[in-house]
Amino acid sequence: MSGERRNEEDMKRCVIPTGGCHDCGGRCPYKLHIKAGRVVRMEPDDHVRACVRGYAYRQRVYAEDRLRQPMKRVGARGEARFAAIRWDEALDMVASELRRIRDTYGPDAILLTNLSGSPGGIQGDLAVLRLLNMFGGCVTCWGGPSAEGYVFASRATYGTLETGNSRDDLVNSRLIIMWGWNPVETIFSTNTSFQLIRAREAGARIIGVDPRHNRSIALLADKWIPIRPGTDAAMLISMAYVMIREGLHDYRFIERYAVGFQDFERYVMGEEDSVPKTPEWAEKITGVPAETIRDLAREYGKTKPAALITGFGPGRTAFGEQFHRAAATLATITGNVGISGGSAAGFDRVAGIATHGGPAIPPGRNPREARSPGLKGSLDVTLRNRTRVHWARVWDAILEGKAGGYPDDIKLLYVAAMNPLNQCLNTNKGLEALRRLESIIVHEQFMTPTARYADILLPVNTHWARNDLMRPWYGGAYYLCVNKAIDDLPQTKSDLEICCELAQRLGISDYSEKTPQEWQRHLVETEADMRRDIQDFDRFKQEGVWRIPLDKPVISLREQIQHPDAAPFPTPSGKIEILSSKIAEIKRPDLPAIPKYMEHRSSRYPLQLISFHSRVRAHSCFDNVSWLKRLEPQTVWINSEDAARRQIEDGSIVRVFNDLGEVRIPATITERIMPGVVGIGEGAWYSPDEKSVDRGGNPNVLIEDRHSPGGAFISNSSDVDVKRI
Repeated sequence: MSGERRNEEDMKRCVIPTGGCHDCGGRCPYKLHIKAGRVVRMEPDDHVRACVRGYAYRQRVYAEDRLRQPMKRVGARGEARFAAIRWDEALDMVASELRRIRDTYGPDAILLTNLSGSPGGIQGDLAVLRLLNMFGGCVTCWGGPSAEGYVFASRATYGTLETGNSRDDLVNSRLIIMWGWNPVETIFSTNTSFQLIRAREAGARIIGVDPRHNRSIALLADKWIPIRPGTDAAMLISMAYVMIREGLHDYRFIERYAVGFQDFERYVMGEEDSVPKTPEWAEKITGVPAETIRDLAREYGKTKPAALITGFGPGRTAFGEQFHRAAATLATITGNVGISGGSAAGFDRVAGIATHGGPAIPPGRNPREARSPGLKGSLDVTLRNRTRVHWARVWDAILEGKAGGYPDDIKLLYVAAMNPLNQCLNTNKGLEALRRLESIIVHEQFMTPTARYADILLPVNTHWARNDLMRPWYGGAYYLCVNKAIDDLPQTKSDLEICCELAQRLGISDYSEKTPQEWQRHLVETEADMRRDIQDFDRFKQEGVWRIPLDKPVISLREQIQHPDAAPFPTPSGKIEILSSKIAEIKRPDLPAIPKYMEHRSSRYPLQLISFHSRVRAHSCFDNVSWLKRLEPQTVWINSEDAARRQIEDGSIVRVFNDLGEVRIPATITERIMPGVVGIGEGAWYSPDEKSVDRGGNPNVLIEDRHSPGGAFISNSSDVDVKRI
């Protein structure tokens, strides 16, 4: 190639900074090398390293199965028989159907299901929520599938979700307990694994408590303690028994900063119910040897500072809030709250720095919620259910409507940035619910299980083809300016573009007066945190990331500990509430005011199912990327003892089933999951055969659609059996 030709090619190449913005636990900045309008290479950020999902994003953007034009259904629902139509026709049909439903039944007959499939501050589901709010409102959902039990417990105990220390503080810990926490695979804030390695090199001892020997335990932990799913609160409470019995609790700290310890102590020591919560008591429940419980209690009680870091998984159980409240109580009675190297074991947001969520286009007030009693600060799920639908109850809300106590009779389902048939519980009930609706409108990039049931299917573009703003997950001290890097497929639009065009058809004149880039500048210059942290929008736009310099680790709740009179905890008592006054007001026997172990197993089937996060998916995103499917095929993990009893061989196709449905999937026989427990990675696409047996390996087929008393999803509280075929 001549030098002139080479220079010509080089001129066509540029590097554009942007970021990965899925609900992956990270949200990493990176740079895209563009040549002739296509991404030819990804380059990592200088400070943050993307994971395998991030590096596979090019395969997702240029996948052959991307949706490439608007479509309308021409077959029966679920057959995925569609006819291509023009955008004008599609948008006219959507606008007409929205008007028909609103004018015939009222706006509350519209249910919006929108979550984290394509998150953004300007694009994604918020654009649709803004449109529907301006159109008259709709029914929305509450009870995040990830961590509602965690949210409930943190608000009850500490009065805030900002209880975490920045990850660079891990190096100051002497002991780190990863309880149901798997940051090597789930990331859980960028560079967390690196900070854990630093802590280990500095001499910290790391212990993992989990039914599964996950990659975080394999890479980082000195010890693995397997535990039966849903019994974590029992082990934590028995650890408290050891600490109280042996005087390992920090009584001065408790007296100064907490209320309700005496009530908790009476329960733990057996004075309340004549059942001392000894390690022997917990062993029968948890499967963890009593001596192992004693050893961990003594080590945690004697080692200062120590960080008990709790993941979301143990809280996604029938009484998941009890796990999180018990963990926060243990952190409190050991004096590890609000100190460097410690952990409050509360919700992991870090006070004062960029956190999960962030600046966003104003969604406006939903007229339906404006007519309802104020819910701010309430922990009573019955109040929330009057206004919204819990994510675990979406199918019942559609099937039962007002007669079942739900907000309204749903006629139209609007789906944006979500795959509800795949990701909500009890998938087979979901099929029945979707068939009952009059209309289903879906924004999507691929023919997902939910998209197959759409009446109108609108193809949306990817993050690389639009401008947006994002923050990282908990504790990430930076902002992302998501820059448009490519022109995406010709017949795709962003969610904001779609909503702008729908607004014109619906007579909403003031939906958006700004372009996405103008929204970027507006939010940076007006949103309080961004205005404080970002001094130069143009530089932010050019570099794609703005880092918040931290000269030392950020310790949430430090002010409350160092200056308790001037900075009380934001609870009714002003202290850490081991006995929650807000929970006590609710007066529910299944929601005790102090942390307790609540029995949850039905024992109808012999094996407990956990649905863990896969390192090759962000929920159901990336499941159709062939590179990632080859890297980690979808299987059911089963212990060798359970496999031998059932004459199951490694790699053979097995039936995983219960009363709700059946999944057929290859078996992985391993010692990395405890006996009596099987595990299936969540997010795999539901793919039923003619008998409604799922061949895709989706665990939600097997999980009952209900929530805990505090609103937690119960993804890890199902019983199943496994049989060879």
